[in-house]
Amino acid sequence: MTLADQPPAASLLFQTLLAHGPLTRAEVGRRTGLSPGAVTKVATPLLTDGWITELGRSTARTQGRPATLMAVRGERARFVGIKITGDELIGVLADLTARTLATARSALGSRDVGTVVLAVARLVEQLNAKARPYAPGALHGIGVTISGDVDGHTGTVQYSPFLNWRRVPLAQLVRNATQLPTVIENDVRALTVAEQWFGVGAGLSSFALVTVGAGIGCGISIGGRVVSGAHGVSGEVGHLPVGGTDRVCTCGNTGCVEAVASTQAITDQTRQAAGDPELTMDGAVRLAHAGNDAVRAVFTRAGHALGLAIASVANLIGPERIIISGEGVATYDLYEDQIRATFAARAFGAAADCDLVVRPLPFEEWARGGAAIAAQHVFAPVK
Repeated sequence: MTLADQPPAASLLFQTLLAHGPLTRAEVGRRTGLSPGAVTKVATPLLTDGWITELGRSTARTQGRPATLMAVRGERARFVGIKITGDELIGVLADLTARTLATARSALGSRDVGTVVLAVARLVEQLNAKARPYAPGALHGIGVTISGDVDGHTGTVQYSPFLNWRRVPLAQLVRNATQLPTVIENDVRALTVAEQWFGVGAGLSSFALVTVGAGIGCGISIGGRVVSGAHGVSGEVGHLPVGGTDRVCTCGNTGCVEAVASTQAITDQTRQAAGDPELTMDGAVRLAHAGNDAVRAVFTRAGHALGLAIASVANLIGPERIIISGEGVATYDLYEDQIRATFAARAFGAAADCDLVVRPLPFEEWARGGAAIAAQHVFAPVK
C-alpha cells in the first residue's frame, strides 16, 4: 500500500502529524476537523503499513485515561535531495520526516546536461551507500532542485540562466539514469517547503522566503501551500523592475532587482567603483568595512533594491514573516540598515509590521528541501 492510494482524509492526517506531531487522536481531530471515527478509520491502515506509529501515552487525558500519541514513522522511507549549482552538486539523504541521514558534495566539471545527469546518478548511489546501516532498498524517490524557471508539473527546466539550459526534461532524464521516481523543483520553492516543514515557517499561516545570492528569489507559502504558479513561475522578485540603473539582468531586461543586488551584480559594480577589474566579493567587503565610500554606496543601492522587493512581497500577500536567506546574507550587515529603512518606507500600512528574519542556511538545507519535495509527492501527489 502507498500513501497515494489512500483517501484525502488519510493524507490530511499524515500531513498534520508530519507538521505538528506527535499528537493524540483527539488533537488530530481538532486540527483537521475529522470526527473521532474518521480519525480511527484512516489511521488504522497507516499504522498497519508502518507509515505512522504509536509512541505511548500523552499527559493529556481522554475520558479519564491517558491518550495514545501518534507520529510519522520516519524510517519508513528514504529520499535523496540534490541541489544543482553552476559548479557543484549538493546532496542529502533524508528520511520521511526530512531528518538528514547523510550528506555529500560533488564538483561539476561540465554544465552539459548529460554530464550533470550522470553526476546526479553517481551522487545518489554515493548517498545510498552511506546509508547501509539502514534498511536496503528503501529509497523511495529523488528531488532535484535548480535555479530558474522550473515546471515541476512537467518535470522540465524551462530556463536556467546559470547553467544556460532551456527546455530540459530533467525529471525524466534523472529517472532514466537512476530508475527511481524523480521530481524537480525551483530551488527557492524547495527551500520554502523545507522552512514550512521544519524551519522558522512551521506553524505560520503565511510567510515568504527571499533569497539573496547568485540570483534573487522568493518562495511564498499561503495556507500551508507553497505557491508554484500556473506555469511553474512564481515569486520572481529578482525580476521586479526597480529602475535607477541601466544594468542588464540575466533575463535580458534592465532595472531588475537582480541586476543591482545579486552577488555578481554587486561584484561588477564594486569593481567599477574601486577601479579594480580583478576585485572579488571578499575584497569588496573588506573595502566596504574599511570605509570606502564608493564601494559602500554599491551595497547601499543593493539594500535599497532589496528593500523595495521585500516591501512589494509584504504589500502583495501580507505574510506573517519574511525570511531572508541565501549566500548573500554573509554580507547582510553592509546593507541591512538600508533594507529595513526602505522596507519601512514602502510597506503599506500594517504590512510594515511583518516580521523580518535573517536566516543563513547552507546549501545542504536547500538540498534537504529537495528531499522534502520528493517525500511530499508520496503523501500528496500532484494530480
